[in-house]
Amino acid sequence: MSLAVWTLSGLADAQVAEPDDPIARLLRGGAAADKLPTAPAAPIPRPQTAGPSLGPTPGQTLNVSPGNAVPGAAPGASPAGPPPVVMSARIGEHEDSTRIVLELSDPLNLRAFTLTNPDRVVVDMPEVSWRLGAPPLPSSHGSVKSYRYGLFREGNSRMVIDLNRPVRVADPLVLPPSAGFGYRVVIDMYPAEQEKFDTYAGWPADLKQRESAAEKLAMTGPTASGGKKVVVIDPGHGGIDSGTNGVNGLMEKDMVLAEGLRLAQDLKARGYAVHMTRDRDVFIPLPERVAIARKWKADLMISLHCDSNPDSSVNGLSIYTLNDGRSDREAAALAKRENQSDVIAGVDLSGGNTPVAPILIDLAQRDTINRSSRFAQTALTRLADATDILQRSPHRSASLAVLVAPDVPAVLIELGYLSNESDAAQMNRDQWRGGVARAIADSVDRNFAPQPAPGQTAAVPAPKFPSP
Repeated sequence: MSLAVWTLSGLADAQVAEPDDPIARLLRGGAAADKLPTAPAAPIPRPQTAGPSLGPTPGQTLNVSPGNAVPGAAPGASPAGPPPVVMSARIGEHEDSTRIVLELSDPLNLRAFTLTNPDRVVVDMPEVSWRLGAPPLPSSHGSVKSYRYGLFREGNSRMVIDLNRPVRVADPLVLPPSAGFGYRVVIDMYPAEQEKFDTYAGWPADLKQRESAAEKLAMTGPTASGGKKVVVIDPGHGGIDSGTNGVNGLMEKDMVLAEGLRLAQDLKARGYAVHMTRDRDVFIPLPERVAIARKWKADLMISLHCDSNPDSSVNGLSIYTLNDGRSDREAAALAKRENQSDVIAGVDLSGGNTPVAPILIDLAQRDTINRSSRFAQTALTRLADATDILQRSPHRSASLAVLVAPDVPAVLIELGYLSNESDAAQMNRDQWRGGVARAIADSVDRNFAPQPAPGQTAAVPAPKFPSP
């Protein structure tokens, strides 16, 4: 019987010459995980009470490097030494089972559970440093359809495995180091009936409590702005959700974080109170991003993203505002992609609190949408001097979950197309990034400039771009 192995840490082939090392032997062997020698479990630290980071305080240095956390600590726990390192990962498939082996520098307390809609396996663990390189795509013949990994929130990493068919997941097992290899985590998956998979799928109760507490913390705490206008910057994606990958290798999550940090510094220098939904490579659920903007009573929320298109010739910046469900085909497709962020990160949406639920617009929110549209028009006019603008309908509207706050004017700026060579190349240039950040900051200045008295004419150029 042949064995298909996909190696996340280096070269991989659907059928490979089988190496003779402890991990390869684990993948070849059919021994059940409960027959393998176990390593001592990692100590469980005392629970922490701090909540997720909502961005640096005024004057604090913005940090874009992955932070450190106590293994197994609650989200937002104080750092205490470098996190454990995931050094390699392999997936082996037999006819009757699939085995995942992760090699780590230290033992961990971790667990696996399943989610539906779509069917996924989530491996939840304390914060780790991933040193795997670029993973290849798996074959479509086995149980594994695709996989991704990264920081889910402060102190918590995870691996999410999309499935081609339902499985039963055995409890992860940590094995001791052997023959020069580190600790190994073995996760076995066996074929299962869909009905049983659906019955047992869902977040463990304590994870639900943890996430509920984190969302509540996002709404609590001091919100004084000292009379300054408040701007919340929302770099999209992050952590386990990389977003779009560019033709030049640039990842959307990295690009928008770098641009968001630059824009935050520019706006702070102009006297605004600025808060970020994330200031490092970490995942933030969509409802929590909205909650952060509402907590700070933001006068404006700017969500930064990069677009992609099967037609590589499409290029240019565009700006989206919220609508009530009516949008053209392209805008609807983008909304579907962006609203899938929580699914990608392994968020449990079975309770019905889904970001793609119909959005009901009341009269108060219509005023918020109108203010959002006015900012979008101002920004497009300014940005036309700093970058290419999407030629057809650069101001669009869609049912985007991150824009749904009824009392916060909000826009989602697609900085360009990472699927276009020219856009992707300029997004990598420091000069372009600085010019775009200044243009957005100029737009914020114009948006909050004093309005002319009745009978006076404002010195504002006529809109170049029609509203959607």
